[in-house]
Amino acid sequence: MTSQPDQGTPKPASKPRAGVPVWRVGKPDAVLAAAVDFARAAVEGIAPAEQIGQHLGAKSEGDRVVTHLFESRLAGYQGWQWYAVLTRNSRSKVITVNELGLLPSEDSILAPEWVPWAERVRPEDAQENEQDAEAPVVDADAQGTVLAGSDDGAAVSDDGDASDDDEDSDDDSDAPEEPSGSAREVD
Repeated sequence: MTSQPDQGTPKPASKPRAGVPVWRVGKPDAVLAAAVDFARAAVEGIAPAEQIGQHLGAKSEGDRVVTHLFESRLAGYQGWQWYAVLTRNSRSKVITVNELGLLPSEDSILAPEWVPWAERVRPEDAQENEQDAEAPVVDADAQGTVLAGSDDGAAVSDDGDASDDDEDSDDDSDAPEEPSGSAREVD
């Protein structure tokens, strides 16, 4: 009979570092885990070098996929971390950058959880809306407004039609003018 390790005793767990999120457990790809400078250079493509702090760690995301984390020195993002996800094909030494960005950690300052509008309204907010509804509304159409595209200042009547002060506006300007006193020939 072979001896097996005792299943009842827990293995000593490695102590997680503060601020480093716990992801998938697994041994990271050796080539990708060693590519810290490559990951830093990739993050420097989206952020100035002075905003990128020390390397916090490399975590395995799957087969030949590793995420590198860097401390953020970006103002207003205390506790956040820059990340670079690297990958490579099997038996290849060529590294590809999959994704770059900024992630919050457990120590990050985050916005409060979103609350629907109906739950955010306070009683005094509703009172302001009621006071606005009671205010008299001036009807601009009743006072007569000038049409925006009108050069002659035609006013808008209550039925929405533009009125023109010229009496000869009924003439069709596209029709050819006939000389006065001549008669038309009818076939």
